[in-house]
Amino acid sequence: MTKNILLFKGATMINLQAALERLPRFPLAQLPTPLQRAPRLSEALGGPTIYFKRDDLTGMPLGGNKTRMFEYVLPRALAAGADCVVAGAAIQSNYCRQLTAACAQAGLEVHLVLRSVRPDVEQTPQGNFLLDLLMGAHVYLVENIGWPEQIEKIYQLADELRAQGRQPYVARAANQADIGLDAAAYTHCALELHRQLAEQNIKPDYLYVAAADTTQGGLLLGAKAMGESYKIVGVNPLGRSAFGGPPATELILHSAHKAAEELGLSIEINPADVISHDDYVGQGYAAPTPAGLEAIRLVASTEGILLDPVYTGKAMAGLIDHIKQGLLKPGDTVIFLHTGGYLALFAYQHYFDFQGRITRL
Repeated sequence: MTKNILLFKGATMINLQAALERLPRFPLAQLPTPLQRAPRLSEALGGPTIYFKRDDLTGMPLGGNKTRMFEYVLPRALAAGADCVVAGAAIQSNYCRQLTAACAQAGLEVHLVLRSVRPDVEQTPQGNFLLDLLMGAHVYLVENIGWPEQIEKIYQLADELRAQGRQPYVARAANQADIGLDAAAYTHCALELHRQLAEQNIKPDYLYVAAADTTQGGLLLGAKAMGESYKIVGVNPLGRSAFGGPPATELILHSAHKAAEELGLSIEINPADVISHDDYVGQGYAAPTPAGLEAIRLVASTEGILLDPVYTGKAMAGLIDHIKQGLLKPGDTVIFLHTGGYLALFAYQHYFDFQGRITRL
């Protein structure tokens, strides 16, 4: 029976790999990213055994999960004849920083409509915003508007560029046409992780990730395709409804189905498969929480791994709280998928209190 299961999984891996290889790909990421045990963090928390899947080390400037996605999205933009890409998000967007780096390698000009979340502290270029500018992005700043109005401005800018004879490609999150490709990138990650787990003889019970749509959707599809037994637990950093849109659970499910379509896979992800917690977001997106800041300090001081206050810090706070609640047992094995973003630490430095840690000589 065991032999038959292994043969089935081997055949499934080959089929999934073949489906992924049929998608055009622009090489950007340094893969596979490491799978790293965190023994001091596990000891500090009284168990479980914790591993980091280091997608903060994908190879683009300061890494992150979006680098995998742009490998699949850029070929579509280039095939459409684009000479520039238009996108937008918050001013400290990891997405926009990785997009700008990816487009620099592809020879595409980038135009970013960036929304200031904290206008009182975001006027000076730093963190992701600084790197956007260094890597050549044309930046258009907006304040005091919601996401629907920002989307309108992104499409208005694309229209203006077309009127100038340019060929813009509108990227996410304004344009949702590529959601299946973004999720497929994390189906590939699930396959990569499967191989690492087999090589290191690790049998995880849970995988935790900061996610609200495509990252978790792609992981779910890949894990189900290969018959994985671990549960994928998403900690949603955006709140129950992302910027007034559908609930994250619906977005995750939708992105998994769109990835299956892109890959030509007849695999159904059910609502019961989606585990998404939105109770660690605090006051809202990009607003740090005390538990998230403490999680950042703990991981940095025990493992030398940096998290960020917007995404991964809150996801780790969720994992830590689940340990305290007894939802995770000392004998469990947990993978924490690190999606990057720690460059934002420089823009949030005033939230950390280092009193008593600095001595003048």
